[in-house]
Amino acid sequence: MHIHILGICGTFMGGIAAIACAAGHRVTGCDANVYPPMSVQLAELGIDIVTGFGPEQLALRPDLWIVGNVITRGNPLMEEILDRGLPYVSGPQWLSEQVLRGKWVLAVAGTHGKTTTSSMLAWVLEAAGLAPGFLIGGVPENFGVSARLTQSRFFVIEADEYDTAFFDKRSKFVHYPARTAVLNNLEFDHADIFEDLVAIETQFHHFVRILPRGGRLIANGGDPALARVLARGSWTPIERFGPHQAWRHGEVTATGFDVAFEGGRIGRVEWTLTGEHNRLNALAAIAAARHAGVSPETSVRALAQFRNVKRRMEVRGVVSGVTVYDDFAHHPTAIATTLEGLRTKVGSARILAVLEPRSNTMKLGALKHQLAGSLNAADRVFCYSANLGWDAGAALAPLGDKSVEHADLDRLVSAILADARAGDHVLVMSNGAFGGIHEKLISGLAERTTQ
Repeated sequence: MHIHILGICGTFMGGIAAIACAAGHRVTGCDANVYPPMSVQLAELGIDIVTGFGPEQLALRPDLWIVGNVITRGNPLMEEILDRGLPYVSGPQWLSEQVLRGKWVLAVAGTHGKTTTSSMLAWVLEAAGLAPGFLIGGVPENFGVSARLTQSRFFVIEADEYDTAFFDKRSKFVHYPARTAVLNNLEFDHADIFEDLVAIETQFHHFVRILPRGGRLIANGGDPALARVLARGSWTPIERFGPHQAWRHGEVTATGFDVAFEGGRIGRVEWTLTGEHNRLNALAAIAAARHAGVSPETSVRALAQFRNVKRRMEVRGVVSGVTVYDDFAHHPTAIATTLEGLRTKVGSARILAVLEPRSNTMKLGALKHQLAGSLNAADRVFCYSANLGWDAGAALAPLGDKSVEHADLDRLVSAILADARAGDHVLVMSNGAFGGIHEKLISGLAERTTQ
């Protein structure tokens, strides 16, 4: 079958493309914006990508059009598909019907940590010899790809609460027939589609309502929003993780932490990751893997070899003693926890936080009042303020003279380069390509060194 994917360069739709290729389909696609890591992954798969959404793509005559949620009414290609009555389906529905049916699905949901926890879980199952399939909203370093299809009965999926498609406004995760479900945390996000936190809680409860009695729900026991969700009703056994919960961590050092279950010590995870959020992610992965038959002791050993995910505190370069990182953080809570982890790692060294408020929620300004507080741990803050519907300077005013905002990317880069000095850590945070700022900073530092 020939499948043409609209919006193929998003992490989810790019994963669909990879899985469809592995299933033996001919895959092509189109998108407006193409950037790594997904563009690299698609190129390596030999998938032809058309730039834009022109109706001339109808000449490709695919058997099925898979439509990403980036596509809206008014899109010229989609309008032609509708006018001609051509067969189309959403990515989550195609995945559910063609791949997940009959699998033991392990789904990881939550506002934060979905990608990292899914990657940990897939790696633990891999280390246990279960060779899981997976579809993750990032590229786990242990695998080098965001998605794969295997003959294993196990499939790990990052379960997103964002809507499915313009013609299906349910959250993606209601399409996934999960047997093991992780609920990491829950905060307000996606202000472009959800009115408030209660609306998101309702979608999470829709997900809880479809879990089987013989499944397992792994929930963050310290999250008040998740507590409200589960209070609406749950028909699946629940195991909770976090402080004072069944799954908890013990002693924490710079190199790892102890893992305990129901009061008994299981072992110690020795790794290079930092931050309480990653320790909670690990507990969730260990608990979920246990439900799939992997001993916690095996999981603890596997996590010592976990190499994180691209764009999660990924070091992009070290020039003249200045380290440049790339991180996906864009929600104030994720920004704060990412900075906390880096602060733990670098001690008193200076951290220059560079932020692009690019998500729909951040562009709308729904969380702007939380932004300054989330950046307190940084020594200097540089904000790219283009395309915002609110005053970034006013939002960051509580930070005083340690914050700088520019609507011009080149001016922002110049300001960072003028400030950076040996020993600094430049943490770039965005859920997009950020105009190639990482390369601009690294090349700028290199030029400065040769002058």
